[in-house]
Amino acid sequence: MPSESGHRLYVKGKHVSYQRGKRNTNPNTSLIKLEGVDDTKAATFYLGKKIAYVYRAKKEIRGSKIRVIWGKVTRPHGNRGVVRAQFRRNLPARSFGASVRVMLYPSSI
Repeated sequence: MPSESGHRLYVKGKHVSYQRGKRNTNPNTSLIKLEGVDDTKAATFYLGKKIAYVYRAKKEIRGSKIRVIWGKVTRPHGNRGVVRAQFRRNLPARSFGASVRVMLYPSSI
């Protein structure tokens, strides 16, 4: 019988920042650091993958206090395994440092 632990269908990531220049930030694009991804070549595997930012809210809606903001990986950013992502609603600034889930679909292999 297979064990129940260790069957995640997503890769963990951290919301690092918005895309930015020296002075201006661009909240339309978020920068996500993926766990176990350390170069641009490895990051290209995740292009087009769906991302979920899961959080808890105070008010219960339809029996649940858990909410999700969905987005997708658009392109790599830099040389260290960071990717750019766009979300349906821009991620709030309070999510800096929070974890996101990078789903392993849609798959290109």
